[in-house]
Amino acid sequence: MRDLKSHQQKTRKVRRNRRKQERKPLEVRKFLHRALRVGVALFSAALVVVGGFFLVQLLMASDMFRIDTIDVTGNTRLTREQIVLLSDIEPGVNTFSLDLGMIGHKIEENPWVKQARVQRIFPRQVKITLVERKPVAIINLGYLYYLDDHGEIFKVLDSSDQLDFPVVTGFDYERAQQHETEYAQLLKQIVTLIADLKQRKTLNLAQVSEIHRTAENGLTLLTMNGGVAIKLGWDHFARKIDRLEQIYAQLQPKLPILDYIDLNVDEKVIVRIQRSKTSAKS
Repeated sequence: MRDLKSHQQKTRKVRRNRRKQERKPLEVRKFLHRALRVGVALFSAALVVVGGFFLVQLLMASDMFRIDTIDVTGNTRLTREQIVLLSDIEPGVNTFSLDLGMIGHKIEENPWVKQARVQRIFPRQVKITLVERKPVAIINLGYLYYLDDHGEIFKVLDSSDQLDFPVVTGFDYERAQQHETEYAQLLKQIVTLIADLKQRKTLNLAQVSEIHRTAENGLTLLTMNGGVAIKLGWDHFARKIDRLEQIYAQLQPKLPILDYIDLNVDEKVIVRIQRSKTSAKS
């Protein structure tokens, strides 16, 4: 009997617990409150979008932001007028209608321009900052091109261009246009060699007329006086020229009768003297 009563009591407790866990009806007020908050947020966002649109239209139509000044810096070879013409910025245009990236790309289409940065200076100014290319040599690829101080080929010479640069020869046009790694690295080495020759006193750049490359022997300098070949090979150019400079003052008067100077043997300067025509016949 006790067991039956206890079982009935437990059953009643379970039933009571089940009644307590039944789902409560959805609260309408809470639902409406949430819906109201979402609606207000969406309405506010729509106001911001519409307001922003009308603000942009207002700024685009305002005379306050019409360009009246174009400032150009960094140009030495190209004139301000040439840069403004390349930019295609019309006086009076609204500053917000300008695509600064596209304007920079337009200016960089000129071969003398390595980089062009275009900035808005509010309210009515545009600033164009240039990095121009600096030629250090002329490279013969069938046509004559300028080589800049980074080893990049950038412009076909025309009648207005200067010719007082050393000439680089022995390079193939197709391979140069494809930017082959071997060519690119060697051209950078040539730029470094030219910079080294500029600062020397004994054998300097003024005494070099040509820098020639061959697939077999690497680089060779040709002297302005007598066209003597100075064979440098593929590397350690500065070290080899240092060795030659120790005796170059004595060799200079004899350049017209020399055939070549070879610097590719360690610690030596090999000089070949041309045979005279009479000795060659005998």
